[in-house]
Amino acid sequence: MNVDIAAVVETLKKTASEWREPIVTEIARTKHDPYLVLISTIISLRTKDEVTREASSRLSKRAATPKKMVKLNPAVIEELIYPAGFYRNKAKTILAVSRDIIDRFGGRVPDSIEDLLTLKGVGRKTANLVVTRGYGLPGICVDTHVHRISNRLGYVSTKTPEETEFALREKLPKEYWIEYNDLLVAFGQNICKPISPICSQCLVHDPCKRVGVTIHR
Repeated sequence: MNVDIAAVVETLKKTASEWREPIVTEIARTKHDPYLVLISTIISLRTKDEVTREASSRLSKRAATPKKMVKLNPAVIEELIYPAGFYRNKAKTILAVSRDIIDRFGGRVPDSIEDLLTLKGVGRKTANLVVTRGYGLPGICVDTHVHRISNRLGYVSTKTPEETEFALREKLPKEYWIEYNDLLVAFGQNICKPISPICSQCLVHDPCKRVGVTIHR
């Protein structure tokens, strides 16, 4: 039996208001700036949303454009984004990306995944987030939540986030591409957790095949 992904998405949309939206989505909605989406995404890697929220806010108040960012000392960026995970490496990446945007793209964040992937430290997850949330263009961002839940539902059967992205590009109706990440991230943070998901509170419990789930609540 195939998973009715449209029904799953529509159900999650009804409950999304109960959960705080992912920080990158919040920044995209309030700032409308691809550069800030890019920088907040870099900060967010292996970092909790609340830490990312505060770190992104501090940094953007000091430098909200590539030209302002490259004027900052690396130590200043480190201090502003601490305690984000790997904050020293991220400070170097933020500076390198900002210089590259100035030197190769005239100060404008590129709007294609192919160009974004040429920037230091930018992988497919980050590139897709910038394209979808920074520019409102089609893309599918796959992080650990999207990868895990798409497989747990039984909608795809893949081994890596990159495989999941391309599988979803083949199966997922295009109308859901942009919002799919937001919904599954919030769902994964609150209900469909990595270990011991809260299946007793899950509104998509029935269609879910619970692939790989051995312990649940």
